[in-house]
Amino acid sequence: MSENQSSDQQPCLELRIAVHAIDETAFTALTEQFQAMGRGEESDVQTSKSVYIAWFNLVSDTTQRAQIISMAMLLGVNEADISLQLLDDSWETAWQKDWQAQAIGQRLCIRPSFCPTLPDRDVDIVLEPGMAFGTGTHPTTRLCLEAMEQYCQPSPPNSVLDMGAGSGLLAIAAIKLGAQGVLAIDYDADSVAACHSNALINHVTLAAELGDTPPVQTFELVVANILAGPLLNMAKGLAACTEKTLILSGLLVAQQTSICEAYQAHGLHLIQQWQQSGQGDDWIALAFERTTTIAD
Repeated sequence: MSENQSSDQQPCLELRIAVHAIDETAFTALTEQFQAMGRGEESDVQTSKSVYIAWFNLVSDTTQRAQIISMAMLLGVNEADISLQLLDDSWETAWQKDWQAQAIGQRLCIRPSFCPTLPDRDVDIVLEPGMAFGTGTHPTTRLCLEAMEQYCQPSPPNSVLDMGAGSGLLAIAAIKLGAQGVLAIDYDADSVAACHSNALINHVTLAAELGDTPPVQTFELVVANILAGPLLNMAKGLAACTEKTLILSGLLVAQQTSICEAYQAHGLHLIQQWQQSGQGDDWIALAFERTTTIAD
């Protein structure tokens, strides 16, 4: 038992499902149904394999296990991709086991509060656990951060939209890279709350709103690290928001053509892409620039 762990600390169940086996929306719905105390995502830097993780207060070990596994399988997850184990720790301490400070790009350090910052990193971002996704471990998040860092390097934007903000990581990174006028939007109330709390931890100011559609105002830089389906559905709205540059992530290489066609139809053209392999998949981030006026 660790020194800061009390003898009556409540054990928890830890659920792990491979990212390739379930999408984020379905995992969120599954864990909400069983009243998860926290959620996260973890990637192995060496193998780039990622898993979604959730923690549940222990109610009934046998019954609870069976219900969670059965529901996951009803959602199409293979039993081999599900790990469910009893931990002696509470969820508040269980999530800390494997999360370390991460170096991303040339300047960024993403870390939990209990880890020191990394040397030679001048952009330090601290995140705390909670119900919102976005810790920088997934390849798509890393790609998006690298693209944002490159974009902000010569001249930080005066306005930024982070659509599908999750924990607020991208929005906070934009501010720490020099951007102003940052708005984070997410459809999940827990994510909006996480954006506010993580901004406070990082001593930055951002606006965070609840919503599932792009706003009517325009932004010099728009970033969205979500899934191909929502990105296709929001193509018109996200393109209309974009004054200059749009960065999209959460995409597989195989989805690039359909995404490019959708956004090119609304006056944007592809200027750069970033790629990283992981879990047997090739992930990409795409940067677009406006070629026509928004009025067109």
